Amino acid sequence: AIEKGFAWPEDKDHCEENGQMATADASKVSSKAKKRGLSQIGTLGGGNHYAEVQVVEEIYDQEAASCMKLDKVGQVCIMIHTGSRGLGHQVATDALRKMDKAMMRDGIKLNDRQLSCARIKSKEGQAYLAAMSAAANYAWVNRSCITYLTRRAFEKVFQKTPEELDMHLVYDVCHNVAKVETHVVDGEEKTFLVHRKGSTRAFPPQHPMIPPAYQKIGQPALIGGTMGTCSYILVGTEDGMNETFGSTCHGAGRALSRNASRKRLDHNQVLKHLKDNQISIRVASPKLITEEAPESYKDVSDVVDTCHDAGISRKVVKLRPIAVIKG
Repeated sequence: AIEKGFAWPEDKDHCEENGQMATADASKVSSKAKKRGLSQIGTLGGGNHYAEVQVVEEIYDQEAASCMKLDKVGQVCIMIHTGSRGLGHQVATDALRKMDKAMMRDGIKLNDRQLSCARIKSKEGQAYLAAMSAAANYAWVNRSCITYLTRRAFEKVFQKTPEELDMHLVYDVCHNVAKVETHVVDGEEKTFLVHRKGSTRAFPPQHPMIPPAYQKIGQPALIGGTMGTCSYILVGTEDGMNETFGSTCHGAGRALSRNASRKRLDHNQVLKHLKDNQISIRVASPKLITEEAPESYKDVSDVVDTCHDAGISRKVVKLRPIAVIKG
């Protein structure tokens, strides 16, 4: 993305893993997955993916907020939530088929096929980790392309360059990914495969895996709210490193299934709620309005407060949406 001009050179310094997982092997990604991903680069996709224009509503930690250059109430920022699109979905689908056979071979029995797995050191396990890493790399490029388009859109509207508008990247963090990491357990340093599903990495200050700019405050963790509710930026803590392998929440988590949301909620009422709160929305599919309504999710503030009070991450800023784009 940097070579093609779709990202600033300094963007990679503010990406987890510098925007590239070294364990990736594109040869482990099927041609079907690559074909699906080819036409989707630079797109949000459906589900809970979005791009939001937000404003800083509250600052809890002025020093950390200043490090991120989000130190003024009312300051505008953009949060982008998307991933590896159809490529990543196909990587998982391909792996499930192979893992089903591997489980039979290795005598692994489960009560839910969606929990299909393989031993880490097996041929199937290693192939999946390599393909999953490649999908994560695709996701970084995808978000970089959307960031490029966002910068260009703001440039067109405000007649100022993205540099003049100070549209720097705060952080790009993964979720739903497995990584080999070293952690201390019972006083002994051990190597683990840490799978963060619905959670995000939040390493503490002075950790070698976070950017120099954030060494003093800890790794930023982006906590996306739901359509029409606030989002947060947290930072990692030493307690989180000890208690949760350096992890915190990724978002609020669903309270209603997508099907239940469509049955119980009226999309006109959801749109009225957004309008009453002065939030503009553009959505590709009307059904997403009820599926992604605030009532479909837990209260993100309660979830964030729980993580903050437990000490596994620390609140820095609260962000309020003013415009929502759903894929």
